[in-house]
Amino acid sequence: MSSVAVAESDATLQDNRGAHGIESLWRSALRRLAKNKVAVISAWFLAFLIVIAIVGPMVLPYSYSEQDHSAVTQPPSLEHPMGTDQLGRDILTRLVFGARVSLTVGFVVEAVILIIGVPLGAIAGYFGGKLDLAIMRVVDVLYAMPNLLFVIVIMTFLRGQLEADSGGILTFLSGLDIKLGGLVGVYIGLGLISWLTVARIVRASAMALKEREFVEAAVSAGSDNRRVLMRHIMPNTIAPIVVASTLGIPGAILYESGISFLGLGVIPPMPSWGLMISEAIPSMRSYPYMLIFPAATLSLTVLAFNFLGDGLRDALDPWMKRS
Repeated sequence: MSSVAVAESDATLQDNRGAHGIESLWRSALRRLAKNKVAVISAWFLAFLIVIAIVGPMVLPYSYSEQDHSAVTQPPSLEHPMGTDQLGRDILTRLVFGARVSLTVGFVVEAVILIIGVPLGAIAGYFGGKLDLAIMRVVDVLYAMPNLLFVIVIMTFLRGQLEADSGGILTFLSGLDIKLGGLVGVYIGLGLISWLTVARIVRASAMALKEREFVEAAVSAGSDNRRVLMRHIMPNTIAPIVVASTLGIPGAILYESGISFLGLGVIPPMPSWGLMISEAIPSMRSYPYMLIFPAATLSLTVLAFNFLGDGLRDALDPWMKRS
């Protein structure tokens, strides 16, 4: 039997063992995660919030922009369980729509992060050399910029360009931005600066994995770089990517809330938790419920994502020893 055939056989055997290893890793990780009560409660809370964000606007009796001038700043009641704001809008309805906005921003921005950060990190870690140097220098330059200031500059520039509407792709983006309540700039601004951590994590994993025996066997068997990356490197970086994504979503939600709090995020009357907090501050002494409900919802959501991310990190850590 030729050496190439032996190498291919060893690589195939390693792939089979790796598949079983990955399967047992996820099974044992789920078992450890199930023992983490805080992480499980957080997961159920987030699942409930997602369902409410999807179904809630369809069943609630009010619209997020509907005004009732006879019920301005009405405290919580049976008709309005969380009261109304200074324009007579139902706070519960706006809170549900705000959940849809915040969760959408979190998941869409995280998708952009994975699309940019994972491939660039894998390429930099696997190939190394000048390509790694160039990618990492771009990461270092972006890391040196204040994130919030960078996002504000990008969003202000994009909003000015979209309002000018000079035709072409800008016309499409302008219409999409109006439909999304001004969130196109949020997606682009946060996506441009939030992929850096994921890229570094994937790069470090790729640098360690390319020295492993099963990768060397695959290369010896004649696998090209694309096959090695897709079949051997990427599947073994899923665990850190999952953890980084779970911890990255609350960061995106907080950034969006902060930007909307400053008046640069969603365009009113589209609700956002940050915008609702900003609108409630002038009346916080007289009508504290207007501030308490959005602030508490934002805090609980961020905490739930962080607790779930910590639980996943512990569960996916192969060195964790738990009974």
